[in-house]
Amino acid sequence: MRKAYDFSKGKRGPVVVPAGGKTRITIRLDDEVIEWFKNQVDKAGGGNYQTLMNRALREYITQRREPLEETLRRVVREELRHSG
Repeated sequence: MRKAYDFSKGKRGPVVVPAGGKTRITIRLDDEVIEWFKNQVDKAGGGNYQTLMNRALREYITQRREPLEETLRRVVREELRHSG
């Protein structure tokens, strides 16, 4: 190793720019959940467990969407219940 390095031409940021539309986050998940997804990827012969988690979350969201009218009715009922 050298005693000193020249970083005068260095640039901040990632070496490889990540694809648009994704955000890096820190999240804490149960070990069992992570292991399950990793095992699923292994059984499929490879891949990325994080991509599989993203797909599972996206599928959950798609299935859980309710029509706007139902959402409004639910919210109004909840507000009326809380207001007495």
